[in-house]
Amino acid sequence: MLLREGFNERSRASLPRPTISLMATWLQPAGLRFLRSLAKNNDRAWFGERKEIFLAEVQAPYFALIEAVNEHMLRYAPEHVRPANKVALRIYRDTRFSADKRPIKEHFGAWWSRAGMKKTSGAGFYMHIGPKDVVIAAGIFMPTPEQLTKMRAYLAENHDEVRRMLQARALRKHMPDAEMDAMKRVPKGYAADHPAEDLLRARRLGVSITLPPEEMLSKDLTKRVTAAFQMAAPLVHALNTPLVKRAPVRAKPLF
Repeated sequence: MLLREGFNERSRASLPRPTISLMATWLQPAGLRFLRSLAKNNDRAWFGERKEIFLAEVQAPYFALIEAVNEHMLRYAPEHVRPANKVALRIYRDTRFSADKRPIKEHFGAWWSRAGMKKTSGAGFYMHIGPKDVVIAAGIFMPTPEQLTKMRAYLAENHDEVRRMLQARALRKHMPDAEMDAMKRVPKGYAADHPAEDLLRARRLGVSITLPPEEMLSKDLTKRVTAAFQMAAPLVHALNTPLVKRAPVRAKPLF
């Protein structure tokens, strides 16, 4: 397999190797029951009294699932591989600037960002489990203003290629739903009839699939997630292309 620009065998060797776990990579019914109970009892005291149940029935198998996905991801998205505790998102909500003061998230998420990207910025791979659904997604969902500007410039020049990726039958089979959050008008600086106008209006760009919550109990969950992520990898890599910092080119000596 050809390695992408800026990521060579030395880079691959420095990646954290996934931890091979003998733990099941899917939840037991007790884990789903806990998530459903949490949705009805979103309280720090309630959660604190039952945290051991969360760690054993939800977090442990979820971390095992992440590590299993990591092992597959080394083949097609090695620059997104990180330890499970770095990929998993916090279960606690940041309520400082939110009108919603519920302290606990009702779903447990994971975000595989690209090496060098901060927090949830850039394009990456996403998954969450919750009492109402299981979501698998890939793309760029929370770009910084600077990243959004760079992404739009890239889409303006490469819209045909990106559109082919978004419409690829293999990808749509695994993640049929488009994630765009489109503006009503083309952003300033671009003509209203630009051939990429539909992409340029996107404030986020990706694909996803929403599954019933019982999917988290399936032994095939790892296979389903990795298949979807592998199909979406070309799109994720393309969207990160204008965002990746490249090493400066050193001038060669004249003599």
